[in-house]
Amino acid sequence: MAVFFPLVFLFSVPFVVVGSLSGAQIVPGVPLSGLAFVCPALAAAVLVHREGGMDGVQALAGRAFDAGRVSRKAWFVPALLLYPAVVALSYVLLRLSGTPLPDAHFSVASALSLAAALFVGALCEELGWSGYATQPLQARWGPVWAALTIGSAWAVWHWPALLQVGRPVSWIAWWSLGTVAARVIMVWLFAHMGGSVLAMALFHMTLNLAWQLFPVDGSHFPVALVAGLMAIVVVTIVVLDFSRAKAASARPRR
Repeated sequence: MAVFFPLVFLFSVPFVVVGSLSGAQIVPGVPLSGLAFVCPALAAAVLVHREGGMDGVQALAGRAFDAGRVSRKAWFVPALLLYPAVVALSYVLLRLSGTPLPDAHFSVASALSLAAALFVGALCEELGWSGYATQPLQARWGPVWAALTIGSAWAVWHWPALLQVGRPVSWIAWWSLGTVAARVIMVWLFAHMGGSVLAMALFHMTLNLAWQLFPVDGSHFPVALVAGLMAIVVVTIVVLDFSRAKAASARPRR
């Protein structure tokens, strides 16, 4: 496990170099270094192959569409709608505050096409972050520290791409907070959804899709506000889970 994160960063170096040499963007705000989305899956596949050969790699690949792990399908609702709801709330709050914003503008067809493309990238990442790294780290350190570890590495891994498109340091700092908060939520969902990589890829896809559609091609995205709202969601989840666990431990055992 200690090798996984360095390997992801090592495999990402060629993509970062290409991104630094070219000003082209895959979608608005994402340089060519964003193609490094394959690296978490690649690093996981290399390590799994070392540990279990091709059988292990096939088992990892099988996690890509593991909806059967989710016993209560209702959990797909927060997996798909929680982050879009946060972003929508940020839009409403900005409108109410009088902040000038353009009206949202996108077609359903283009949004679905974008969602499909973003899902592919999210799935590659989550085969590594969730399919390979989450459960061992959670078993060793617990869900919160596992989420903070993966979330921090995930955020730092994106910094070169963010710098390449000219994001200021303050923007990156707020974005990093929101990203770590998102990973805490994802690890929480992961536990409630049977360790489904597919579910985490869908949640991951909504992170990028909601940003890209806000409100036109990602313009005016209120990164600090969204990060603050995500932090509130995380605190709420932690408090509720702690209260539920405390209440369960206080019940008399039969």
